[in-house]
Amino acid sequence: MKIDPIVLEQVFSGARSFSKFSEQAIADETLRQLYELLRWGPTSMNSQPARYVFLRSEESRQRLIPALSPGNQAKTLAAPTTVIIAQDTHFFEHLPTQFPAYDAKSIFEANTSLAESTAFRNSSLQGAYLIIAARLLGLDCGPMSGFDPAKVNAEFFPDGRWKANFLCNLGYGELSGVHPRGPRLPFDTVAQIL
Repeated sequence: MKIDPIVLEQVFSGARSFSKFSEQAIADETLRQLYELLRWGPTSMNSQPARYVFLRSEESRQRLIPALSPGNQAKTLAAPTTVIIAQDTHFFEHLPTQFPAYDAKSIFEANTSLAESTAFRNSSLQGAYLIIAARLLGLDCGPMSGFDPAKVNAEFFPDGRWKANFLCNLGYGELSGVHPRGPRLPFDTVAQIL
């Protein structure tokens, strides 16, 4: 089944990263719908290591400001919601339920390096699913990597179990906060068919 070109434009070809948002709040129900949609994106061994902290209050976003690069501070304070996309370093504890095909939990318990790379890779995928799901629900996104993860982790995840991957402002974007669209690399530069 092909997707309507209007949907493809909303999610990919016409979608933009926003730096400015209207003051319209995002309803709790919309954030729940966002998760209910994004959770169906595939992850290896159904590991689902991503964790999400939605910062909506002024107080919670002020706690984030010291960790942000200067260029991300004002736009984060002005956004209705900022989400910390994190990874659970002990995601494998859920594998007996999430992936009952065989004992995958012991594989990750015995290999910290494998657990870390799996958590990072798959939480990154889930963060991308969050952006796609948000756009499908009519939200606009401003993903950011300009922050100090150690400061975010110390402030929001002091027990060390969750670790910040990246941040994303969410809301209803204002076109005045959009830069001219940059070009995308052509197929022949980035891909091979063997």
